[in-house]
Amino acid sequence: MAYTFTTLKTAIQDYTQNTESTFVSQLSRFIVNAEERILKECQLDVFRRSSQGSATSGNQYLSKPTDFLAQNSLSVINSSSKEFLLYKQVTALQDYTPNPATTGTPKYYADWDNDTFLLAPTPDAVYTMELHYFYRPTSITTSSDGTSWLGTNAELGLLYGSLVEAYIFMKGEADLLQVYNGRFQEALQWLKNLGEGLQTRDQYRYDRVRRDVA
Repeated sequence: MAYTFTTLKTAIQDYTQNTESTFVSQLSRFIVNAEERILKECQLDVFRRSSQGSATSGNQYLSKPTDFLAQNSLSVINSSSKEFLLYKQVTALQDYTPNPATTGTPKYYADWDNDTFLLAPTPDAVYTMELHYFYRPTSITTSSDGTSWLGTNAELGLLYGSLVEAYIFMKGEADLLQVYNGRFQEALQWLKNLGEGLQTRDQYRYDRVRRDVA
């Protein structure tokens, strides 16, 4: 069963049997928290995209896209060829170029903060950068038609993740919270099989997701 924003809110209230006004006002937050957990625990190709931006001469910082969730790769387009940068920690970049005035073609990058990458060495010219990344899709709570990929294709994960958040808010019964969390973890595993198994293989080489036999 696919969920829309409206039907998902109704389902949460039906499962919890809670229509108290303060609880109802938090329904969107429960759903957004569940979406965030799913997106950060499952790498799904459907949420992968690329974008190009410019690194500025003398500026060691590169802005991330506004919908950025996690990086896959970053490359610099240099003389019509792509040169992929190596991802490192900030301290490694600062050890590599202790002086930010050291310039050249960027070879390394790191997460500086939620909105910015750090490059090393500092670009010595304007470079076109291409980022492949996982993005945060529009939430079902704010989409124009009240639908989303997760609501249509990961409905159990979205429902049970929202119920876990709702029961934490309600300080609900521990046994039932454990049941909901168990169902949520099952749904996450199905999504992981899809994103990290099926979507990364073709049938010429693999006919199905393979599991070790005990």
